[in-house]
Amino acid sequence: MARYLVRRLLITLPILLGITVLSYFIMALTPGDPVQMLIDPQMTQADREIRRRALGLDEPAYIRYLKWLNELAHGNLGYSFSSGVPVTRRVGERIGPTLTLTVTALALSYLIALPTGILVAVRRYSAVDYAATLFAFLGISLPTFFLGLVGIYVFALRLRWLPTGGTMTLGGEGGLFDLALHLLLPASVLAVAGAGVLTRYVRSSMLEVLGQDYVRTARAKGLAELLVLRRHALRNALIPVITLAGLQIPGLLAGAVITEQIFEWPGMGRLTIEAINQRDYPVLMGITLISAVLVAVGNLLADLAYAYVDPRIHYE
Repeated sequence: MARYLVRRLLITLPILLGITVLSYFIMALTPGDPVQMLIDPQMTQADREIRRRALGLDEPAYIRYLKWLNELAHGNLGYSFSSGVPVTRRVGERIGPTLTLTVTALALSYLIALPTGILVAVRRYSAVDYAATLFAFLGISLPTFFLGLVGIYVFALRLRWLPTGGTMTLGGEGGLFDLALHLLLPASVLAVAGAGVLTRYVRSSMLEVLGQDYVRTARAKGLAELLVLRRHALRNALIPVITLAGLQIPGLLAGAVITEQIFEWPGMGRLTIEAINQRDYPVLMGITLISAVLVAVGNLLADLAYAYVDPRIHYE
């Protein structure tokens, strides 16, 4: 296992390097000047040039990238153009809420998709199957911002069951219950799309496994249907579903950008929009790198989960 982890790390490092190269030069080519976002419009052109030199924007893009890479090698992601605060501090303040939101959304999507996918596989072509298929297609098709606005209108404005946004009630004492109330709506919005895709995958995978000879043999031996589904069918059907879990992480992080804006969730998604509006390239590079690392870690955990689900898989 250790050799496998080292090999995966050696493969991941050049991939992360390539992501930083592409991201940096794409940002350098985008229109807009960070200095224009930071200074008083009444300042002279000479003052603007001084500010550009102070930020290093007068140098070629490849020189700026090499300097950024050197700082990264020393554990520093640079400093924000807009505030002068270290990028590690700005991103560190936002990564916790984003991870809370995305992990909760992923857990909710599996809590919805696993039992639903198994049920519709066992009762395929029934009314339950058609209803679950409709739900799955709606979840896949409806955009996140639309679901978020509908959720706010229905559950926050009309029914008044949940807050409209933020992480705590203004003037309240906060606490875990208050956080859970604020988390439920944005996490559910993110989970709906993921649950739609997962439901289809679980259904397809379970149908394939239920047609195998070993499942028919287990039923012929007189085992209870629940035991057949749990011990013989579900465990083998989970392998492609685990693969999808690793692939869903980028989608959740991308969806969080919109969801955090709608629900005023103080995570990396809102920070990304702020950095884009301010042309704060160091912050954007820090967010891009950390997001890429999270995706790589998610895919690695999915690979390791294979060995737990299927004992035939070894990584030696």
